[in-house]
Formats: sequence, C-alpha cells, structure tokens
Amino acid sequence: MDAARTTTLLAGTALLAANAYNVVTVLIVPRSARGLAIFPMRAVRATFRWVARLARTYPAQDRVLALSEPVALVVLLAGWLVVTLVGFTLVDWGLNHSTFAQAFAEAGSSIFTLGFALSHTAGSRAVDFLAAASGLVLVALQIAYLPTLYAAYNRRETLVTLLEARAGRPAWGPELLVRHQLVGLIDNLATLFAEWERWAADVAESHTSYPSLLYLRSPRRENSWLVSLLAAMDAAALALAVDPTSAPTEARMCVRMGFTCLRDIATATRMPFDPDPDPGDPVRLTEEQFAEGLGHLRSSGYRITRSPEDAWAHFRGWRVNYESVAYALAYALDAPPAPWSGPRRLFPAESLAPARPTDRRPGAAPEAESGA
Repeated sequence: MDAARTTTLLAGTALLAANAYNVVTVLIVPRSARGLAIFPMRAVRATFRWVARLARTYPAQDRVLALSEPVALVVLLAGWLVVTLVGFTLVDWGLNHSTFAQAFAEAGSSIFTLGFALSHTAGSRAVDFLAAASGLVLVALQIAYLPTLYAAYNRRETLVTLLEARAGRPAWGPELLVRHQLVGLIDNLATLFAEWERWAADVAESHTSYPSLLYLRSPRRENSWLVSLLAAMDAAALALAVDPTSAPTEARMCVRMGFTCLRDIATATRMPFDPDPDPGDPVRLTEEQFAEGLGHLRSSGYRITRSPEDAWAHFRGWRVNYESVAYALAYALDAPPAPWSGPRRLFPAESLAPARPTDRRPGAAPEAESGA
C-alpha cells in the first residue's frame, strides 16, 4: 500500500470517527451538542434570515422563518449520510481499489444496503459490513429522532395555544391578569402558574437536549413559546408586585422555574448572563411602560394594594432575574414583536399588540375591546 492510499485510508477513518461523534452527541447524548454538526444549521438559518429581511411585513417574514429550522434539520441529517459516504469511499480506495468511482460505488452499495458492488478481499468485506451497519444505524436513529423532536414540540405548543385565550395573541403579562379579572377567574391563577412551572421544567430539559426546538416556530405566527413564557412570568411577577397578600404562592414558583429554564437554555447555547443579579439593578423595561401596564390592570378592576412606586420596585426586582436572557433569546430567535419582549433585528419591537375577541353577549357593543 503506497503512501497516498495510506493517507487516504487514515483520512477516511478520521472523517468517519468525527461524523460518528457528531451523530452520537446530537441524537443520543442528553445535552446540547457542540461542534461541527451545528455549522450547517447555522448557515441555513442565516440564509433564511437574510431572505426574510427582503419581506416587508411580519406575516411574510414569519412564513420564511418557519421554513428555516425544518430545512436545517434536513440538511443536517442528509449531511451525515453524505459524510458517511465520503468517509467509506476514502477507506475503500485506500484499500487498493483501482479507481475512486469503484470505491464510491462500493461504499454507496454498502451504506444503502443495495449490494450491487462488492469486493472479494477480506479487508474490503469487513469494511462493507461496517458500512452497511453504519447506514442502517444512522437511518434508524434519524427515524427515531424526528418523532422525539416533534413530540416535545407538540407538548410545548399545547400550553402556548391554551394561553392564547387567556393572554392574547401575542401573549402579554398584564393582559393575562386583566382577562382573568374580567371573567372572574382570579382563583384559577394558582393552577395556571403551576402548569407553567411544570411546562418550563419540561422545556428546560427538552430544549437543552434538542436545540432545534428553540427555532421551530409556533403554528400561529403571533404565538411563540418564548413570548408566552415571558408573559406568564410577567403576570406572576405583577401579581406578586401589586398585591402580594392575595397573589398565589405558585406565582413565585412559576417565576423561579421560568428563569431557571431560560438560564439553562442560555448556558446550553453559550449565551452570557448574570447568574446572580441584584434586585436593584436596572431593567430595559421602562417605568413608563410599567405604568401603562398598571393602568391596564386598573381599568379591569384588578386589586392593587401597593403604590405605583412600590409596585415598580418589586416588579423590577423580579424581572431582573429573567429579562436580559429573555430579550437576548427573543432577538436571536426572531420571536414575534410582542409587548414587553425587547428589540428585534428583523422587525420593529412591540409592533404587535394583543386584541381581545369581540364581545358577542346580547346587548354588548359589537366592536372588540382593545387589549393593549
């Protein structure tokens, strides 16, 4: 075996080993994958983001962005098969096949279990068996990966869709409290916050293991898992800030698990954040914006026992734990531009406001009430 074939054999072996490592870390190891596997997906996301910039309206931009992650997943899964084919082609040629075409034919025949091109040497047969096993295992893992991914996606979106009736579309924290006040469901807030605490724990586990879930957008363009979580946390923080005596204890747990979820995701995606902010640290939400939300609560008759100044100080003390991470994720994921959710790079921030459905009761005014 000459030096060129030996070098090619070693290069093919190294390529197959690196590919196997990427497959295992992405599909099997229960934590966020890092390394070469993420670069093709980043390239696809950047391409779709560039195309989305050409659209003039948010609905058009959302349609483009909705295709980004599914295409990125297809590119990733197909890329593993291509790299496997290239790796075994190099190995087969390194084992003294006369041409690359013959090596390519044998590698493809083995990986896809077609069996139309086989060698008769002992070393080549061993490689053919290994290639066939690699192809079967890789396809089987991919078949199992997508249902797992979309099962977690469906669990996530169920509660996001349920929140639409309670907090508007896109969701907004003050609107959540207002709607519960208007329909006499204040006592139901404890159950709601407990559900979002469990939801945040599930998202923390699934979205750090499978980061593609972060980029899969909701079926309805104004909805977003991140905006909905932020709304639930803001509602819990508001309840604790304006009337701590009647706020359910579940509100504290909702905020706690919510910012734990966001920080876990930030850690998995290497996003910097302050793990122990001071309650007096500034937040990007302004006191004027908070005052507007407080006025929205007052208009519904929601119970407020603290002065606006005290309520703002306590609300800021809660929000400082999660605002910076939530804003950074909303910017990175191009989340819908909802109120109290920070800036965006593709469209104006806070350009979508939740609107309540039309009141259809007999004798009620036909027009819908404003939700902002």
